[in-house]
Amino acid sequence: MNRPVRAIALFAALLLTPMASTAYAQGYPNKPIRLVVPYSPGGVVDYIGRTLAQSLTETMGQAVVAENRPGAGGILGTDTVARSLPDGYSVVIMDPAIVINPTLQPSMPYDLFKQLEIVSIVSSSPLVLVVAPDLPVKNFAELAAYGKANPGKLNFASAGIGTTPHLSGEMLKQRTGADAMHIPYKGIAASYTDMMSGKIQFSFSSIAGALPFTKDNRVKAIATTGAKRNSVYPDLPTVLESGASGFEVDLWLGIFAPAGLPADVRDKLSGALTTVLAKPDLKTAFAKVGAEPRGTTPAEAATILKREYEKWKTVIVEGKIKKDD
Repeated sequence: MNRPVRAIALFAALLLTPMASTAYAQGYPNKPIRLVVPYSPGGVVDYIGRTLAQSLTETMGQAVVAENRPGAGGILGTDTVARSLPDGYSVVIMDPAIVINPTLQPSMPYDLFKQLEIVSIVSSSPLVLVVAPDLPVKNFAELAAYGKANPGKLNFASAGIGTTPHLSGEMLKQRTGADAMHIPYKGIAASYTDMMSGKIQFSFSSIAGALPFTKDNRVKAIATTGAKRNSVYPDLPTVLESGASGFEVDLWLGIFAPAGLPADVRDKLSGALTTVLAKPDLKTAFAKVGAEPRGTTPAEAATILKREYEKWKTVIVEGKIKKDD
């Protein structure tokens, strides 16, 4: 091909590329969408993911199929989406572990900020701070003071190293100077038995995990960690209200897609999420696990993601936390 013909062909290709992208996006979605849930069935992420998938199916006119791909703290399932085509047909729902893992893990199979893009933060849920029934504290400030005055006497539980509840306990130690030992459990339910018997003194728990034990006061709920009070525990103050400036922890969930989504596809997916998250029945469904529908633009979500990444990176680095601790 001679030089003038090659130049004309290249120019034509450049002109056609955005047209092709727009035409493709106008047909989106024209086949089922895979929503990867990177955890085992039965947890909060699975429940929210499946609830969203059902509602999105009704709104988008195509099946949105929730697919469990558990492993490595959410990394395995997230990696399958990071390596998928950026066409809007493979997305993943993920919790704050997605911003924690890059600092905590010695190596990662994907780059969070280069291979993935966030479409929306779809839900928010604070943690609830629960303490053993015989621990002589009534609020966050008293717990922090007790930890400073009684070194070696506080153990706190989580479902594993690097989980949001674990890092929340580490943040308590760093912000207040309280002394407490982290005890990781394979499942948080087992820790409640030990908390009721006094072997464990406190934990930051998901609301869904804590509710069965706080309903009958087998453990004491003393604070929640959101920006405002939670409807499940309306009488509990937030940690912020207790005077701990900047101590806010949100067990948010976000929808992520492979980086490079066509803008129109991203906008359609974002718009569909906004629509379903405004439905009253979705709010009712989320409330069963202590979550609230949220919904953000991709730009707002990206800002939140970077802020969360920096917050937890600071906690991990300052605490010298390692996965094999």
